[in-house]
Amino acid sequence: MSVRPQQPTWVDGAAGGPYDADNLPYAVFATGDGAARVGVRVGDLVLDVAPLAAAGEVPHGEVFGAPSLTPLMALGRGAWSALRGWLVGLLTDPRMRRSVEPWLLPVDDVQLVLPFPVADYVDFYSSLHHATLVGQILRPGADPLPRQWRRLPIGYHGRSGAVVVSGAPVHRPRGLRPERTGASAGPDADVLTYAATQQLDFEAELAFAVGVPTEPASRVSTAAFGDHVFGVQLLNDWSARDIQRYESAPLGPFLGKAFATTVAAWVTPLDALAAAWVPLPGQDPAPAAHLRVDDPAGLDIDIEIAVNGETLARVPYASTYWAPAQMLAHLTSGGAPLRTGDVFASGTVSGPEPDRRGCLLELTLGGTRPLTLPDGSARGWLVDGDEVVLTASAPGSLGGRLALGETRGRIDAVRAAQ
Repeated sequence: MSVRPQQPTWVDGAAGGPYDADNLPYAVFATGDGAARVGVRVGDLVLDVAPLAAAGEVPHGEVFGAPSLTPLMALGRGAWSALRGWLVGLLTDPRMRRSVEPWLLPVDDVQLVLPFPVADYVDFYSSLHHATLVGQILRPGADPLPRQWRRLPIGYHGRSGAVVVSGAPVHRPRGLRPERTGASAGPDADVLTYAATQQLDFEAELAFAVGVPTEPASRVSTAAFGDHVFGVQLLNDWSARDIQRYESAPLGPFLGKAFATTVAAWVTPLDALAAAWVPLPGQDPAPAAHLRVDDPAGLDIDIEIAVNGETLARVPYASTYWAPAQMLAHLTSGGAPLRTGDVFASGTVSGPEPDRRGCLLELTLGGTRPLTLPDGSARGWLVDGDEVVLTASAPGSLGGRLALGETRGRIDAVRAAQ
């Protein structure tokens, strides 16, 4: 069962805020004089859990001293809930304040690292609004959706080694791209150059972190989603659109998305989102039997996209067509095994309105209608020095809205040839 705190935290300044006791996301942190270990956020503080777990002889408490979340993620749903219940008790029972308070550190005083080594990375294409508009931009006059789009969650395998933690620089990639843009930039272009991308983009997404693995040839049903998925992160799927567009026929994205994928340092446990589940917007035709899911199967998570401090869009994950449980079921339906640390992402989150689009490809209609920032500069695509920040919130069980950890990335110029 999911753990829902009955009262706010006693931690000063945290009660009623986005990091109250109904949130408690996990990260891996280090201080100047210590090894990396697992921490839990409450308010603007990080709880150093390992010494408290050791002192209290908590079952499985040794996972908090590990330099990644992997041992915790592998424990499974029962242990996840039990450890979360213990943490909620520590941070809501005033009698625990004296023993817990010495282990609370300002979040600005710690260094956050990639929370776990990513095993496999799969990115889906699950927003109907995004897929439709992208199809209209890239294939004008044709059916914007592939014929199979409403029959199964379309996805591609990315490079797990390119997944970086929030705050890491994003280097502008090189690739083979058409010298001209527009209609001539497609797979029939005949003049190519190997150079830095001129169409660098962001994509606002949710990522789902797998904890419990499976054996080869086994399948995960939609009902078993919560038995395998440990938590949720914000994810920015950086995209070089000119490189991507040329290379994507017929096998899909490759180098245009292989250079960097930014994930949040904080992993929001699935239990924290117990109040955020909402019905899907509707699926027609009905999915195949192994993809059917009982509502509520969607999540009420709103994502905000800012470039250089200016909010460009707010996108609603609740409008997404394919549910995360369906993505996981489809991912394993052919018998592919899960590993602890696998990550699968939603694809760009977009809504139906112009200000609810999750990437520049949509917001600028393929770069043809650049956006104007407050400093007067225009953006069809990202330029060197731009910083993109994704933030998000969801309903919390204490009545307010909890925050997901941000993803932040600044564009650096292309690296010099080695």
